[in-house]
Amino acid sequence: MDIAIVLALAASVCTATSSVCQRKGALATPAQGFDPWLVFRLARRPVWLLGVGSMIAGFLLQLAALRRGALALVQPILAAELLLVFGYLALAGSGRVRVRRRDWVSAAAMSAGIGLFLFLASPSGGRAHATGPLWLLASLATVGAVLVALVVARAPGRRAGPSRSRRAAALGAATGISWGLVAAIIKELSSELGSGIGAVFSAWPVYALIGVGAATMLLASHALAAGPLAASQPGFTVLDPLSASLLGVFLFGEHVQTGAADLAGEVTALAIVIAGATALSRSCLIRETAEDPSRSPSGCQPVARPAEVADGLLATGQAVTVGAPTE
Repeated sequence: MDIAIVLALAASVCTATSSVCQRKGALATPAQGFDPWLVFRLARRPVWLLGVGSMIAGFLLQLAALRRGALALVQPILAAELLLVFGYLALAGSGRVRVRRRDWVSAAAMSAGIGLFLFLASPSGGRAHATGPLWLLASLATVGAVLVALVVARAPGRRAGPSRSRRAAALGAATGISWGLVAAIIKELSSELGSGIGAVFSAWPVYALIGVGAATMLLASHALAAGPLAASQPGFTVLDPLSASLLGVFLFGEHVQTGAADLAGEVTALAIVIAGATALSRSCLIRETAEDPSRSPSGCQPVARPAEVADGLLATGQAVTVGAPTE
């Protein structure tokens, strides 16, 4: 197996851990409107700091993967984050809600879609650096798309203000698009690693990464705190690899298969990933991490524990026999 694929999978594990931890921190620290100090308030929570540590580990693995593989290859693999989050919660979950069959089907569909896209696109090649004019165009296009998403997030709805779901979805889309640009900057930075530490800090990508990465982290924090995970996660999961793949082709001249049959298959694969990610983000198990942990998410069937079953039967006047009968 290509080392870039192995490194990308390892990065996915770290980002999935980061996502779970940061969601828990954001749940306990809601934001009222745009709060530039939200990150500093979140930093007081150990679980959020653990998430940041996992995110840094994921970044280093992603950097190593992008140094060895194409942007259009590495970023779609990172879309497996949602699948890994689901698997993590299913194995170590809280036990308050049941995992439905459709959740497993959605997870399998998403995995199949990612695999099919990579197989058909076969991304490869590309140059190590992009020219200044290309970077300017790519940056302007990304900023424009993010601003549109932010306008949608703040636009008033039928009620007094934007709904929580629409705000979370728009902020999630803005975050996903921004992460795509971050991945492209990381790809540019990775080409400087062979020249020594001095070359890394004398080049522009490391400083652009700090600025764009900090802004994207702020966007992600607001998206996680704005509303339900089911609304924000598809933007994270789908638009990140999609925008990164487009930037890989535009900036670095990476090659993907563009025959009629290949394009039809790639569009179909992306549609499968989008459908799987959307359905999986609505899983009761994943929604539980973004809602009140004291109760099951709406429409989700809680797992009945033996003591709760006994209490329920006693409340309806039915006898419960445990162990040997008593006289």
